[in-house]
Amino acid sequence: MIKPDKPARENISPSDLTFGLSTCKRCLWIKYWFKVTMPGAFPLVGTMAALQEEHFQGADMPTIDPSLRPGKVTKWGEWVKSKPLVVNGVETRWRILGKYDLVATNEDGTIGLIDCKVSDSQRDSGQFYSPQLEAYAYSLENPAAGKSQSVASMGLLVWKPTTAIGTTVEEYGFGVFQKYVPVERDQANFLKVIGEFIDVLEGELPDSGPDCQTCNYLVARNALD
Repeated sequence: MIKPDKPARENISPSDLTFGLSTCKRCLWIKYWFKVTMPGAFPLVGTMAALQEEHFQGADMPTIDPSLRPGKVTKWGEWVKSKPLVVNGVETRWRILGKYDLVATNEDGTIGLIDCKVSDSQRDSGQFYSPQLEAYAYSLENPAAGKSQSVASMGLLVWKPTTAIGTTVEEYGFGVFQKYVPVERDQANFLKVIGEFIDVLEGELPDSGPDCQTCNYLVARNALD
């Protein structure tokens, strides 16, 4: 595989900082240099996540979790783009580009960042998602255009479906268990992760991840020919 003169995309998706690095660096590299990814569809998760985000538009932050600063959810589903990322004092070609779920404007002038999840995964921890949320925070604090904003809090708002509810066609639905998972700011770890991420992208084609379902399928499929 011949590496092109420049990558097909130079904007880093925040979610790739968690799922990309932890799954398969080879697929990650191909995605950014050739813009080729395995098709995936999660229609039910997407629908429930959209309902979750809509439900909390305009919500008071302390009603989501008492630990949060006084404020109100004022923005949702907006794209943010950062200035070029600087790693070890060197400006790179790479930027963060992503769409956050919820942003609150706090009474003290800071903002709160919330990422919505509909999941029953044991990975729904602040540590696992920290690089992803820090990427959004970095973009808000170092925007490609517009005014910088100070991110005072980050967290996951998790819905875990637990029960079916309703007795008629018009009332059927799902009951969920809700929890808010605070994510501590850790800019040092974010810079470490983004540095590793960029090193992978700027290097040569990496080996497949041992647990990568895409690569394992392709190997097994090609063996049949």
